[in-house]
Amino acid sequence: MTRVLELVEARLHSALGEPDARASVTFLGTDRIEVLRFPGEEPSGPLVRYATLGMSAAPMADPAALLADPDRGPRAELLLSVRAVAKEVADTDKVLRALAVLAASPQVEGVVVAPGASLDLGEPLWPGAPFQSVLVGEPGGLVADLELDEPADPVRFLPLLPMTPNEAAWKRVQGAQALEERWLARGTDLRDPRRASVPLTG
Repeated sequence: MTRVLELVEARLHSALGEPDARASVTFLGTDRIEVLRFPGEEPSGPLVRYATLGMSAAPMADPAALLADPDRGPRAELLLSVRAVAKEVADTDKVLRALAVLAASPQVEGVVVAPGASLDLGEPLWPGAPFQSVLVGEPGGLVADLELDEPADPVRFLPLLPMTPNEAAWKRVQGAQALEERWLARGTDLRDPRRASVPLTG
């Protein structure tokens, strides 16, 4: 387990640089989950990226399986990118615990986190956030998959796309692809921590 997490952290550093902060959260009956904060910069302005570390220590098990395989099965860590704004506008650093909760869900709830899935916190991602849930995006963009020795599956770094309650409800009916197409067609800035819901009619 320790070796896997060392490799994961090295991959995060090579892709995102050095973190400027990290937090550790432990839930009853689970292994420790850390969340790392990486400052970034794009032509459109500064960004902050948050990455979990600990979710990939063990493979996610199918909740219907009678016995969990200690080696085989999907492994993942979660990534969230938001535009850097003043804390008075959106204190996104408070998302650390929310991300740890989501990263612990395979251990706590026996869920397998995969692209297209919705993860619902039941409360704002950070104080005052217009989002309570996220859509799990496709891996391989920001951080490449990390191959592990056989028979272990690779670690995939899954981007999280915050959804407003209206978007989450629409996604449940129309599906993940339809929502992503709606975002794309409307030029939605998914990294804006203050954005409004995309128009879902017309």
